[in-house]
Amino acid sequence: MAGKGDETRKMILDAATELFAEKGFKDVTMSDVCERTGLSRGGLYRHFSSTSEIFRELILDEYSFDEQIRRKESAVVILKETLKYVEEAILQRERSLSLAIYEYANTGENDSEFTALEARAKQRWMTLIRYGIRTGEFRKVNPEAAAEMILYYYQGLRMWSRVVDIGKKAAGNYSKNVTELLTGGK
Repeated sequence: MAGKGDETRKMILDAATELFAEKGFKDVTMSDVCERTGLSRGGLYRHFSSTSEIFRELILDEYSFDEQIRRKESAVVILKETLKYVEEAILQRERSLSLAIYEYANTGENDSEFTALEARAKQRWMTLIRYGIRTGEFRKVNPEAAAEMILYYYQGLRMWSRVVDIGKKAAGNYSKNVTELLTGGK
């Protein structure tokens, strides 16, 4: 069961997500986070020392397919659940961190962090793709090339969703195209 400290951290991260989505990375201050959460400066600093630390935790929060694969769940079911979540994320332009990620990356201090983040995301997708190929549910595709297409297509949609209304059709096309690539349309 989560303790009070864990609940406070989650509240801070939720509020910060909204702030970073609204303002980008460079314009969010610790005072903004205090105001949004109702915490005192001391209360906030008990959990995080800077907006960079808060943001780093937000973008490093990663999903994994490992547990579902360990339980031998269907690769197609895992894919469909993931794509449903991704479609919702694409449509939530007000919660997109794309601008903030771009600004954070351009501080020049985080190059290795983003390289590692991208490598882990690609590895997660490659793990699912290899699993699906092994179970016979996915077509025999190049796992690395497919993972890159899935990741970069998604990131492009997320970035564009900040400036144009992507809409359900485009988000649905993403899922349809990824499903077609991996399953042949199953």
